[in-house]
Amino acid sequence: MSTSSSRRSFIAHAAAGFSTLALSRLAQAQPVAEPPLTSQIEHVVAAPVSIEVNARPIPNFEPRDRARTRFGSLEYRSGLVLTSPHRGFGGLSGFRFLDTKGERFLAISDQGTWFTGVIRYSGNKLAGLDDVEAAPVLNAAGRPITEKRLWYDTESLARDGDLVYVGLERVNQIMRFDLSKGGTRARGEVLQTPPAVRKLPYNKGLEALVFVPKGQPLSGTLIALSEGGFDADGNLIGFLIGGPTPGQFSIRRTDQQLISDAVLLPSGDLLILERKFSWFTGVDIRVRAIPLKSIAPGAVVDGPVLFKADLGQEIDNMEGIDAHFTPEGETVLTLVSDDNFSMLQRTLLLQFTLAE
Repeated sequence: MSTSSSRRSFIAHAAAGFSTLALSRLAQAQPVAEPPLTSQIEHVVAAPVSIEVNARPIPNFEPRDRARTRFGSLEYRSGLVLTSPHRGFGGLSGFRFLDTKGERFLAISDQGTWFTGVIRYSGNKLAGLDDVEAAPVLNAAGRPITEKRLWYDTESLARDGDLVYVGLERVNQIMRFDLSKGGTRARGEVLQTPPAVRKLPYNKGLEALVFVPKGQPLSGTLIALSEGGFDADGNLIGFLIGGPTPGQFSIRRTDQQLISDAVLLPSGDLLILERKFSWFTGVDIRVRAIPLKSIAPGAVVDGPVLFKADLGQEIDNMEGIDAHFTPEGETVLTLVSDDNFSMLQRTLLLQFTLAE
């Protein structure tokens, strides 16, 4: 049995044994006493630094059936397992491209660290990462945000040109950065948000941010989605911040899934990346399409599932999704995973083509 197959078998049959350490954020557990601040942010970087990132190809998304490339509405293109000798690399919870080619990227870890770099391709397949830099997320005073208690769980990322929005889950705050003012050295300002945002549950708060560009319904709106904040009917809570019709709406929750990220396509579909954790089977994920035109204050929205995967495929704790478009007109989705800085998990970079 291959090392990869052994690992997946171990995870699937012993999830309860290691998930307390490696995947605890996916479990429906009650909050516990906060650990000392130094242990919370042990993987943060103190200053910008260039780092080496190694990449191992994932030739098949489903090792049990190597001929299979179609998974729901997605066609597997390629993937990488990413590792680094730099101990601060990992925990990737938000991911956005900085260009239209799917090469330059901005990512954020859940311990207050930016990552920038360039994806290298061989043909249309992922080959590696170049020019990777890690840098601390800075507050308005130019200091790392991690110096303030609980201001480290940076989980979500949205982009409007040079303006970037970052959601902090444990304190349920949103910060705005102008990358034209020094790139990842830019200082962030706290964005005013509805009072209900601050009332989201501890460690189940802001998990996805999407900015709606010009030409789309709700143009100028920042959409903020909670991981596990529920309305009175058990549906997931979302917020429309700014824009023409600010307010609160709900996403119908099905199959016990929780939100981990989202991306808006030019077609007007909001693709929501979701995941579910079970002590018996581990993790599974899916991508659901919500029509942007259906979102409005007070609405309960839903949409079809485009893609599902579980530990029989090459997934991990998938927390980031973005899209780019090829000259041939293909929509390419990129997914990244948060390894929780655990030796039992992996940082994955996966790409799929969205079938028409």
